[in-house]
Amino acid sequence: MAGITIYHNPRCSKSRETLALIEGKGMAPKVVEYLKTPPSAEELTAILALLGKAPRELLRKKEAAEAGIDAAVLSDAELVKAMVANPAVIERPIVLANGKAALGRPPESVLAIL
Repeated sequence: MAGITIYHNPRCSKSRETLALIEGKGMAPKVVEYLKTPPSAEELTAILALLGKAPRELLRKKEAAEAGIDAAVLSDAELVKAMVANPAVIERPIVLANGKAALGRPPESVLAIL
């Protein structure tokens, strides 16, 4: 994971703010519009490990309910698979840098890994 990668949704204000913050530091991250190019199950599992979070902690509750994803009955592996199939349920933005990951909520939280 050389460089900086942001899993970005351009329609999300926090995602836009996080990207602007990174670019404002003079850095040019690789931007992955994860709704168009979702991470694979393996990539998402690796991201979760870097974040130190379980899949349920990265799940957008309202969007999951709308997609019919019931986290209470799914295993972690099943939940990851559902998240990959329905990337809108993945919390954003996620930034990867220096072998670490951070969720840009608030955007300033990514500064610790840059």
